[in-house]
Amino acid sequence: MLYKFKKKSPKIAENTFIAPGSHIIGDVEIAEHSSIWYNTVLRGDIKKIKIGKYSNIQENSTVHVENNLGVEIGDYVTIGHNAVIHACKIGNNSLIGMNATILSGAEIGKGSIVGAGAVVPENTVIPPASLVLGIPAKVVRSITKEKIIELKQHALQYVDLAAEQETIEKIK
Repeated sequence: MLYKFKKKSPKIAENTFIAPGSHIIGDVEIAEHSSIWYNTVLRGDIKKIKIGKYSNIQENSTVHVENNLGVEIGDYVTIGHNAVIHACKIGNNSLIGMNATILSGAEIGKGSIVGAGAVVPENTVIPPASLVLGIPAKVVRSITKEKIIELKQHALQYVDLAAEQETIEKIK
């Protein structure tokens, strides 16, 4: 469902999949070939949420802003199930693992992986091509160029999967 809030309506590019049960509120912009999966909430009620092309935000994730900070999610980004993305920036070709939390003011460098369940503290800057794990999240090593290519390919797989979702049929 798309919701207007304080005269701001979501701007959704063509070829974007929005799954049933998702709620997209206010100042939200989603670029082409991205996908928002079942029961995800994007709440751009105070500041803007901007999602790049070919990115996917998987089931039950929450994306929210803060009074002075919006959310910027780059191109070819995968955000795993149940993630919390709060008033932060995520660079291109990155993967945020299931149940990970990225807190206000954090910046995830392009080509990075934030592991499942990790919590990236407020105002933390993660360098590009980093593997980040733990609570609080810490950089444990660099990501290879080959792995960054795999991350992009993973995001592209979700474009195809999203297209297949258009055939979903409610049966009861």
